[in-house]
Amino acid sequence: MAAHHPDGAHLEEGLHHLEGFLVWQAEAKQARSAAQRFSDRLPWLTTAQREEVIRVYTADRMETSRATIRRLAERSNAMRQEYTARYSTLRARLFGWSLAATAVAILIQELLVGP
Repeated sequence: MAAHHPDGAHLEEGLHHLEGFLVWQAEAKQARSAAQRFSDRLPWLTTAQREEVIRVYTADRMETSRATIRRLAERSNAMRQEYTARYSTLRARLFGWSLAATAVAILIQELLVGP
């Protein structure tokens, strides 16, 4: 049986997913640690109350992180589209100027050298 080797695009996509997963797991760990530190400042809580505060705080922080990531992704996509459009415009201008410069160079050569 032949081994299946993913092509570069699939491999890169898989690595992006793995990276995203690891980043999200680190964020979840940080959120839980922050929640535990917060609950430590409330010594009067019972064990059940403390666990509930940690759960709610962690969930709230994760939702805030999720919303922030969505906004960043939307802004990143908007900027990518904007810069792609600008690059296309600049590339078209450069091509136009190159054609014009070539035409002028040919015209000068014909005038100076002649037929």
